[in-house]
Amino acid sequence: MNDCYDVTIIGAGPAGLFSAFYAGLRQMKTKIIDNHSTLGGKLHVYPEKMIWDVGGITPILGEDLMLQLTEQAQTFDPTIILEKTVTKIEQSENQTFKITTNAGEIHLSKTVILAVGGGILSPKKIGFSKEEHFEKTNLHYTVDKLANFRDKTVLISGGGKSAVDWANTLEPIAKKVIMTYRKGELTGHEAEIQRLINSSAEIIYHTEIKDVEGDDYIERAIIHQVETDERFHLEVDEVIINHGYDRDNDLYEQSPLEFMMHEQHGLAGSAYGDISVPGIFAAGDSLNYNGKLHLIAGAFQDAANAVNRAKQWVEPDADKVAMVSSHNALLKEKNKPLFEQLSKQ
Repeated sequence: MNDCYDVTIIGAGPAGLFSAFYAGLRQMKTKIIDNHSTLGGKLHVYPEKMIWDVGGITPILGEDLMLQLTEQAQTFDPTIILEKTVTKIEQSENQTFKITTNAGEIHLSKTVILAVGGGILSPKKIGFSKEEHFEKTNLHYTVDKLANFRDKTVLISGGGKSAVDWANTLEPIAKKVIMTYRKGELTGHEAEIQRLINSSAEIIYHTEIKDVEGDDYIERAIIHQVETDERFHLEVDEVIINHGYDRDNDLYEQSPLEFMMHEQHGLAGSAYGDISVPGIFAAGDSLNYNGKLHLIAGAFQDAANAVNRAKQWVEPDADKVAMVSSHNALLKEKNKPLFEQLSKQ
C-alpha cells in the first residue's frame, strides 16, 4: 500500500483511463484510484447512449466505449484501487504526495493526475417516501438497459437536456412516455426538443411529482399542478428522475494544497495539464483553460499532456512526449501476438 508510485491517477473515466494507458506507455509505475466499483467514471451514467464524437470510432454505446477504454487502460498492468474515495492530498518534505482515502488508507506517489471530472457525481433526489426501497425496483436516475423499459408506461421527471434525450430514446420503445416538468418550456438542444414535441410522448408542463405509491414497485405517481395547486394520479410502470447531479468537490477543500479553481468550473490550468500545485496535473473535465475542448476526444489529449508533464517531473531528462505507436518498442512487442492471430484468420 505504501510503495511510492511514479503517478497516481484519481478518477477512472475516459481521461483517467487513457492517462493510465499512456503512463504505462511511458514506463511509469502507475496506480488508479476511483470511488466506483468498476472502471468507467461518468460513462456509467449513460451506458445506453450512443456516442458519436470519438475520432475513428463509429457510433458506439457508452457501455461499449467504457469496456474498450478499460481494456486499453490495463495494457501495462497498473495497480487499480476501486470503491475508495480520495479525501485529501498532502505533500511531504521530500515532495512525495500523500494521498488519503475514506478508508484511512495512505497512498504515496511522486506525481498525481486529477481526472475526477467536475467532482464526484450523486444524482439529485426528490425525497419520496420509500424512495430507497423503490430504487431497488422501478425508480431510476439513469437508463441502464433500454430493454427494461420496453412496452412500459414510463414517467420522466425533469425537462433539461438529459431528460429530453432519454424521452426521445425511450419513446419508440416504451408503451408510453410521460414527462412532468415544473417550467413551461423544455431546455436543451432545439432539434431534440422539437423531435420530442412532435412525438407520441406526453409533456405535462407546470407539474411535479409530489410522491409515489405502491408496495414493492411504484404503481402510481401523485402529480402536483404547480399553478392551480391541484393533484392527480398517474398509473406508471417505471419512473426516471432526471434533476441533475450534486458535485462533491470536498477533495480540493479538505487538502492543505492551494488548488486554484477556474471561474467557470474545474481546476484552472494550462493545455499541458499544469495546475496551481507543482507535481499535480489534471485532465478531462477536472481541467479548464482557454481553448478547452469539452469532448471525450479532448479528454484524451489532456490525458497525454498530463502524463508527459508527470513523466518529466519524475525524470527531468525524459523526452517531452512518448514515441508514436508505430515506432514504439513496447507496442511492437505487444503487436506480435495480434499479428500472429490475424495471420491465422
